Amino acid sequence: MNSPITKTFDADTTKALEHVDRAEMVDIACDMVRSNSVKGAEAALAHKMAEWFRARGYEVWLHELDHGLAQVVATLKGTGGGRSLMLNGHLDTDPVTTFGWSRDPFEPHIDGDKLYGAGIINMKGPDAALIEAAEAIRKSGVKLKGDLVVALVCGELQGGYGMEELLKTGYRTDAAICCEPFGTWNVLTMNVGTAIFGVSITGKTEHIMYKHNAVDAIQKMLKVIPAIDAIEFTYEPRADLPDIPCIHVGAVIAGRGTDYNLKGPNYVSDYATILCDVRFLPGQTIESVTADLKRAIDKVASDDPELEYKIDIPAPAFFGTGLTKGHEPYEIDADEEIVQLVVENRTQIMGEAPELVGVHNPGSYSGDDTSHLWKFGIPCVLFGPGHPNGIRSAFADEFMSIDDMEAHSRILVKTAIDYCNRDA
Repeated sequence: MNSPITKTFDADTTKALEHVDRAEMVDIACDMVRSNSVKGAEAALAHKMAEWFRARGYEVWLHELDHGLAQVVATLKGTGGGRSLMLNGHLDTDPVTTFGWSRDPFEPHIDGDKLYGAGIINMKGPDAALIEAAEAIRKSGVKLKGDLVVALVCGELQGGYGMEELLKTGYRTDAAICCEPFGTWNVLTMNVGTAIFGVSITGKTEHIMYKHNAVDAIQKMLKVIPAIDAIEFTYEPRADLPDIPCIHVGAVIAGRGTDYNLKGPNYVSDYATILCDVRFLPGQTIESVTADLKRAIDKVASDDPELEYKIDIPAPAFFGTGLTKGHEPYEIDADEEIVQLVVENRTQIMGEAPELVGVHNPGSYSGDDTSHLWKFGIPCVLFGPGHPNGIRSAFADEFMSIDDMEAHSRILVKTAIDYCNRDA
C-alpha cells in the first residue's frame, strides 16, 4: 500500500495495524465472490460466514429471518466500560449483468491493484476490508473496552430488511460505520430516501375478435406512465441535491391475470404493472411521496372512468424488489463524534484529509442501512473503499481497488480502538 502511517500511534494501535494482512483480506473477498449471494439468495453465505467467525472465537449470532433469509452478527467482546461500535456491510448483491464480462464473474481475478468479481463493489470488497479490521484487532491480542460488532446483514437491497429486523429485536450499538463503497476519499453524512412502488392497472380481457368490448390494461398504462414522468412532488428544494426528488419507471409487464400470463397474445391483457424507483429529500416521506404519486394518477383517472389502479409499497412480492417500504432519508451533522473520528483517522492514516465530508453527488442519491440505524437512534456515517470509476456498481468486469480496501481496513482499526476505548 502506498499510503504511509504518518505519525506515531499508541502501542495498541501500532500493534493492531501491524496485523492488517492484505493477502488475507483479498482471500476473504475472493471467497465471498465465489458464493453467489444475489438478493434473496444470501442465506448460504450468511451460514458460511457464521462458521468462519465461530472458528476464530467471535461471539456469533446467526439471525435467521422470514423469506429464507439470514444474516450474521459477529462480536469481539469488550472488557467492559467502553462504547460499542458496529461495522456494517451487507451480503446481498445486485443481479449480475449477462453482457460484457470477459471472464466468469464468480471466479475472482486480480490484476495489479484491481480485484475483479461479481458484487465486489457492492459490497464484498468493503465487507472483506471491515472483516480484516476486526481480525487485525483480534489477532493482535489488543483488548477493547467496548464491543466491536461486525454486522453482515441481508436484504439491504430489498429496502434494508435485514437491518430493520435486527433493530426491531432491540439490538443496539453506540455508533455504526456503514462501509458502503464510496471511496476512502469521501465521508458521506447524508443519503436521500428511496422506495420502489408498484402501480398496477386492472382491465377486462377479451379475444382479439371482441377487443372492442375489452378494457386494455396496456393502453391504460400508456396513459399513466407519462403522468408519472410529469409528477409534481411536494417538497422544499435543496441546492446541494439538485436532481432530487426524481422518479423512474424502470420496468413494465402485462398479461392476463395477476400472474401476467403471456401465452395468449390473441387476448387483450387485463393486468399491467410498472415498477417505479423514487428518490426523495429530507422533509419528504414515503407517505408524502405516495400521496404525490396518487394525485398524478388520479388526474388521468378523472378523465377515464375505466382506469382502475392500485399502488403497492413495497412492490408486489412477485417481483422480489423489496421487503420494506424503503429507506427514509438520513442525515447526520458533520460535527457528530463518529463522523469527526473517521475524518481524523482517515487523515492520520492516509496523510491527508478526505476530499469530501458531507453530501456527495451522486453518492448521496442512493439508499442504505444508515436510514434504519438513524431512525432507531444510532449515530452512523458512510465510509468505505471504492474504485476510480466513480460511484457505480454491478457493471461488467466490475472491480475494487485493493489499495483502498487496505487503507479502509487500517482506518477502521484505529477508529475502532479509539471509539471502543472511550468511556460508555
